[in-house]
Order: sequence, then structure tokens, then C-alpha cells
Amino acid sequence: MSSTTSAKNGTWRNWGGNVSARPAREVTPASVEELAEAVRKAAEDGLKVKAVGTGHSFTAIAATDGVLIRPQLLTGIRRIDREAMTVTVEAGTPLKRLNAALAREGLSLTNMGDIMEQTVSGATSTGTHGTGRESGSIAAQIRGLELVTADGSVLTCSEKENPEVFAAARIGLGALGIVTAITFAVEPVFLLTAREEPMPFDRVLAEFDQLWAENEHFEFYWFPHTGSTNTKRNNRSAGPERPVGQLAGWFEDEFLSNGVFQVANWVGRAAPATIPAIAKVSSRALSARTYTDIPYKVFTSPRRVRFVEMEYAVPREALVEALRELKAMVDRSDLRVSFPVEVRTAPADDITLSTASGRDSAYVAVHMFKGTPYQRYFTAAERIFTAHEGRPHWGKVHTRDAEYLAGVYPRFGEFTALRDRLDAERRFQNDYLRRVLGA
Repeated sequence: MSSTTSAKNGTWRNWGGNVSARPAREVTPASVEELAEAVRKAAEDGLKVKAVGTGHSFTAIAATDGVLIRPQLLTGIRRIDREAMTVTVEAGTPLKRLNAALAREGLSLTNMGDIMEQTVSGATSTGTHGTGRESGSIAAQIRGLELVTADGSVLTCSEKENPEVFAAARIGLGALGIVTAITFAVEPVFLLTAREEPMPFDRVLAEFDQLWAENEHFEFYWFPHTGSTNTKRNNRSAGPERPVGQLAGWFEDEFLSNGVFQVANWVGRAAPATIPAIAKVSSRALSARTYTDIPYKVFTSPRRVRFVEMEYAVPREALVEALRELKAMVDRSDLRVSFPVEVRTAPADDITLSTASGRDSAYVAVHMFKGTPYQRYFTAAERIFTAHEGRPHWGKVHTRDAEYLAGVYPRFGEFTALRDRLDAERRFQNDYLRRVLGA
């Protein structure tokens, strides 16, 4: 069963369980032509259209009461161009399948996020990213796109062809058309050595600039109610391959990070007063470890404990101050937060509505266990992030609207003008897009 559930009564729900919708009809096209036909038919019936991936967004970005397009038949690699070092994939391909297929061909993406359940188009359309000093989001690795626009025609774009569409559509929020294929830059598969180790919160902040500068991929998790973090540095390696042993991998990635963590969250949900004590144990449970493997096995890990998440990108130079404020806020409140705060970085890119558009960025993600009230924590965190001109992740919980977003994205008007041109009748509109892009 996919992570989106389609109940008997036609209700669609997202992975986090916090968004649901009842589309008028669902279509599962087996070709680009069938998808284009579905868009044309929706127009005749006066219905809106949305494509949905695996439902990993916590916002209602994919929700619709019109036609819901499911892309699971549009999967697989169309072609590999070893001269140009690109791979073209169908939009519904899950990242997990793309990673495995590339590895078999001796190829790899340069960087990726920490989960790989999403479809390639869902992940890129919302700006999914990992962490990197020089390498950006998954969308920043796109070299070409194919999309079906509002009139049912197929448009292709790249740096040379329809460059103004390419600038925006790499992170298009589903507002410009339905992506049907993506061409990614790839490189020969390489090895990464991961070094994970606990480090005091104050030390990470004091040495953050150095840790960022010395590592290709640096990230850390801070455990609220503690002064502890777990840091992760990933750097290219000449080898040899030294993967995490099966038993150790099961113990740390499944038993501790998913099993025990799930139980700890159940206990915390039932008895919030226990959370600070659990956090102190959790922050010490993961010991230091080093391992070397191919990229996707290092970048990604299973996430079986369900949660709801908010994430903001702040200018990289504002990160340390924002985190100090976040910790002070949690410390002086009676909030009980059982999920770690995740911190990553990305270099500036040239994508119109990328969270890293035109500025070196740092990401701060706050999470709450599924089923626990998250509004108070997220509201207080959002106040801190927006004071630093934060840009919310398009697929994660936030309360920002078009007026705010136009102020933090210098090229916001460029995106909305392109949308006016490609979708004047707002065929791809929904409530979320109306809020973040304006009517």
C-alpha cells in the first residue's frame, strides 16, 4: 500500500494524517497523452486538477475537490545519456527506485534529502533538499523538464529551451502545470564516509561556521529540553566501502531510531511530563559511529515514526541566533517536545521560488509526533523564523500568505506573472495555492 491512503469513500489523506480531500474523480494515466487528455476533459467539466505523489507534504498543496491525478503508472527511466551525464525519468518514479536504478548503472545524484519515499516530481515541486556546502536541493540538479500545461499541451524546458519556464518550474508547486518527466544531472557513483557523533549544543553553535566550511555535508539534530545534539558529517571518500553492519544497522536505525523512538513518543503523548527525561536518554542513546557507503545509503534513512513538521530556511548567517532564540523559547515555556530539531544548509541557487533562491541558507525543522497538538510550538517557532526573514518549506506546515512571501522572495512577481501566462484560468489552483500565491 502506498503512503497515501485512498479510502472506500474516495477520501485522500496525506502521510502525516493532517490533510484530507475528497476529489470529484481520480485518474491514473498510463501515458503523457492520457494525462493531457485528463486535463482537457477537466477543463470541459469545469474542474480543477491536481497531481499527487506519495502525500509526504504536510500542507494541502496537493489537495483538490476536482480531478486528482495519480502518477504511479508514469514511472521508470526513459533514457540515460552518458555523454551529457543526465538521466530522464517519468514524474511518478519514487526516489527510492531512481536511486537503486542509478546505482545499478554505476551512477548517482550528487545530493539528496533524508527520505526517499517521495516521487521525483513531488519532491522537486516542493523544494525537497538535503544538506550541502556546495550542492543544493534535488530541484537544483534538474537539467530539463516536461510538463502538461492548462490547455493540455506538452511543454519542455531547460536552460536553453523556454528558460523562463525552467527558472520557475523546477520548484513549481504544481501551479504551472503537471510535470510528466524530469532530466537530472548525474555523476559516476562515489563513496561517502559518514561520521556521526554527539556534541554539546553550545559547541555546535560556537563552531558552526567551521563545521559547515570543513564538510561537504554537515547537519545536526538538537534534542529539546537538553543541551545535546547529534552531528553528522558526510564527505567523499576513496574507500574502501565499510557499510553499517546488518545487526548494528538494525539496532541503531530500526530499533533505536524507529522502534524505541516510537514507544518513547507514545509514552510522551500519554504523559507529556515524562518528555524531558526521555529526551535526555534519547540524546545519549545514539553513540558515535563512522561508515562508508554509496550516497543514497548514507544520505537517506527509514522514517517510520509518523510526525507533523514545520521547516523554515533562514539566511545562513542568521542561523546561530535563530537557534539560540528557539532554545530559549522552549526552555522558558511549558512545551514538551519529544522530536529533535533538524538543522541543515544549502548554497544559494537560481530557482525562482526555491527556499535557497539567491541566498546561502540554513534550514531549521521542528517536528511533533503525529496526534499530539503542535500549534503552540509551531506558532512560537514560526515567530522566530519570520523575524529572520525565513522562507517556509512549501510542503511543510506554515501560516504564511502571498503578501509575506512576496517580501522574502525577490523574484516572486516573476513566478506569478508566468503563472498568469501558463494558467490564466487557474486550472491547477487550490486553496493552498490561493493563499501562498494570491488569487
